[in-house]
Amino acid sequence: MAVIEVALAGRAYEVVIEEGVLGRLPAAADAFLRSYAGGRAVPFVADSNTHRLFAAGIDADLAEQGFVADWFVVEPGEDAKTWPVLERLTDWLLAGGVTRSDHVFALGGGVVGDLVGFACAITKRGCGFVQIPTTLLAQVDSSVGGKTAINTKSGKNLIGAFHQPALVLIDPLVLATLPDREMRAGFAEVIKYGLLGDTAFFDWLELNGDKVLAREPAALEHAIATSIAMKARIVAEDERETLDRRALLNLGHTFGHALEAETGFSDRLLHGEAVALGMVLAARYSARRGELSDSDSGRAAQAIAAAGLPARLPSLGLTCDGARLVDHMRHDKKAEASTLPFLLLKGLGAAYVARDVDLADIAAFLDDELVRSAV
Repeated sequence: MAVIEVALAGRAYEVVIEEGVLGRLPAAADAFLRSYAGGRAVPFVADSNTHRLFAAGIDADLAEQGFVADWFVVEPGEDAKTWPVLERLTDWLLAGGVTRSDHVFALGGGVVGDLVGFACAITKRGCGFVQIPTTLLAQVDSSVGGKTAINTKSGKNLIGAFHQPALVLIDPLVLATLPDREMRAGFAEVIKYGLLGDTAFFDWLELNGDKVLAREPAALEHAIATSIAMKARIVAEDERETLDRRALLNLGHTFGHALEAETGFSDRLLHGEAVALGMVLAARYSARRGELSDSDSGRAAQAIAAAGLPARLPSLGLTCDGARLVDHMRHDKKAEASTLPFLLLKGLGAAYVARDVDLADIAAFLDDELVRSAV
């Protein structure tokens, strides 16, 4: 078991990592259930897969303590992060009598967490929520830090708010139900923490990544706890990403979001897979600039490939050119007027924000990568 505090200005919340914590939810979240003691139903939001797997157990555990859950169920996938679904969710919360002192429970992956967090940020100008992430990607990344958003026709996560959860409960046992592909996609975000700022952790992942992917308890808890501890430190230093510190968490995302856009934000390329390949591209571009050795660039690519993640751009079978991918980047929420910051590497574990990148050079680099045959 590990408990990590996310310490923010004037407030803090805990991230609890414990095998079986979902099975003792009423005790673990007691302080956030008390407002429902009068008989009102406790609002839970889940996608249909997560609801099928876990709702009956949660209902039974809550009933033993005199609580009743009410479920808002969405379809899996990015289509749940849209205006129509957000509207239905906020109307449902208001119809249920949610107050600013209540907490809504988000059970699922990053899509559910983002949707619920944004709904809670804007409902009655802010009510509380509890994150119960059920994918590795959500456990190590999106459930912590308070970034909430929905997607629009203009791009991914462009409408949102910073709204921190009141509690994050992480049960590694739920990952037993996670498909292997989703597990690998989440592992990409774990590798990210090593590449951006912890060489020793990256070294450990090279040796133990197979154990994490196999869901071996000790290795899995260490990977989750180390990732969250780093994110908690970074978020505490730069909660709203007004400095370059929190921006480091976007390593691989500028390239990755462009790849997601080109593949239609679909199951053709999962978010974690896009970030994995985006990190390879960031490492290779850093080497192109002479800031990272070819050996370290290759080492980063090899660690990603060894996890069964995409490490070569041609593997996606894209028919576009580099200029088209750059056009997708121009819609990135991190774009600033006429510039776009890139997260690059000066070494393994040494990410930094580059604000002098020529987008024409990025397009030429991507043209080269689209025909590259070797890792």
